Amino acid sequence: MPRNILDDIVRDKRDELRRRQQATPLASLEARCRDLPPARDFEEALRPRATGVGLIAEVKKASPSRGTLAPTLDPVALATTYARHGADAISVLTDEKYFHGHLDLLDAIRGAVPVPLLRKDFTLAEYQLWESRAAGADAVLLIVSILEASELRDLLQAAKGVGLAALVECHTVGELETALAVGARVVGINNRDLTTFNTRIETTLELLPRIPPGHIVVSESGF
Repeated sequence: MPRNILDDIVRDKRDELRRRQQATPLASLEARCRDLPPARDFEEALRPRATGVGLIAEVKKASPSRGTLAPTLDPVALATTYARHGADAISVLTDEKYFHGHLDLLDAIRGAVPVPLLRKDFTLAEYQLWESRAAGADAVLLIVSILEASELRDLLQAAKGVGLAALVECHTVGELETALAVGARVVGINNRDLTTFNTRIETTLELLPRIPPGHIVVSESGF
């Protein structure tokens, strides 16, 4: 099977994860998290309301499909603008190689806005959950397609223990079924196929009717 973009990202993320674990022991992250105040309520921020749908606004400097999007981006200024104009939560890209983000952005943005922050990255291990919480995230992204069902279930449960909400992302019917089976409460439907980075808005329309009432549904990627 030919290697796709997602394969490359996950391979590089595993290498990055090993380096981070060597540089900062898990015990150090756990100690930092013990002194933190409770996370902001990501799920509550996205619950349906009479005023309309909720909005997660994104801080993203680049992407593999489109290259650099905003070469002079001021992440804190952008996040502040988002919050001032009504964003319910802010997604922060922290992957360095492919999205030109950085983990430190979470702490910088958290000090400037009152809304919950989602760390948008490729989460593969519990270590990254502690890392996310210590850096200032209130929620993490869990992508069904890069995890075994057992790994997804374990990470979802571990996130609760760390004090994080989880946005569980799917793109196909099979992935949606997995997300629901492991107990995801916030389900993201990614209109972008991460193996090709092509986008179809219809993906949300096809999967949405399959999600039982009571879940929070996020439609991701519009262009």
